[in-house]
Amino acid sequence: MGRKEDRAIKRHNKLEKRQEQLEQAGKFKLWKNNRPFWGATLTVLSALLVLYIPLQLYAIAFVPGSFVFIGLLFGGLILILGVLAYIYPQFSTVFGVITIFLSVLSVMGALGGFLIGTILGIIGGAMCIGWQMEDVNASSDQNHADGKRASNRKVFRRDKSTNINTAGSS
Repeated sequence: MGRKEDRAIKRHNKLEKRQEQLEQAGKFKLWKNNRPFWGATLTVLSALLVLYIPLQLYAIAFVPGSFVFIGLLFGGLILILGVLAYIYPQFSTVFGVITIFLSVLSVMGALGGFLIGTILGIIGGAMCIGWQMEDVNASSDQNHADGKRASNRKVFRRDKSTNINTAGSS
């Protein structure tokens, strides 16, 4: 039973250390940890790569029978989804699914941004799908060795995709 108590104490100390780091963190780090930052960033990068080919071929984009217009449409939609993932993190799962779908379809209209855009879109969409928030209170998450719980501590949220906590209200 001593091993379980040691693990509980180590986990508790680790969570307290993360809380202290986040209490001293800057505004950008706190903002970044409240949303699927890396998934949305890869989605925006993917959209720029997917848009590259149609923007270079804009002269023939509106010629009947040309698929370049579809590349403009899919690239623009992926860009909008990436920006919306920053603004509305609670809908990141939906944005991620649509991003993956559009990234795969962008191969048809824009060669998928030399296929690199498609791959980045799939990875960014998957990161948006996998991102979720979890409330963590280090002082009540694990019991102290003497069985007491601390109170009046801030509740922090942990971004499970990157294992970083963010400040919340208690």
